[in-house]
Amino acid sequence: MSRPPLPPFTESTAIQKVRAAEDGWNGQNPKAVAQAYTPDSQWRNRAEFLTGHAEIEAFLTRKWAREQDYRLIKELWSWTTNRIAVRFAYEWRDAAGQWFRSYGNENWEFAEDGRMRRRIASINDLAITEAERLFHWPEGRRPDDHPGLSDLGL
Repeated sequence: MSRPPLPPFTESTAIQKVRAAEDGWNGQNPKAVAQAYTPDSQWRNRAEFLTGHAEIEAFLTRKWAREQDYRLIKELWSWTTNRIAVRFAYEWRDAAGQWFRSYGNENWEFAEDGRMRRRIASINDLAITEAERLFHWPEGRRPDDHPGLSDLGL
């Protein structure tokens, strides 16, 4: 299974890869998102360590059940031939209605077929009010004309 764009990355293809990841996560389909990773993909997400599609799917299922009204924006930070670093922010609310903005950085390493084989994520959560929200679009893909992180001053 090939997941273009493939390494080695250029700035343009790295940006495409970042947007594809953002779009996938905003779709909130754990099974579909897991397919963007190698079958033996290794993750560190905060203090949780995962390996493989089944663990990734289970993690994402738990995540999106807890993080309601999820909206994510990713931005390219840097890249090499088969690695990409991104920064991101996402907004969500918990079951009690408390809104959060989660900020983080990810380091990605890709296999030759374009699937991610390693994902290392560091994330912090900030409680916000509903009035402080900045990510306003219908569930799913962020519209092309919606500001990115830098445009929003994040």
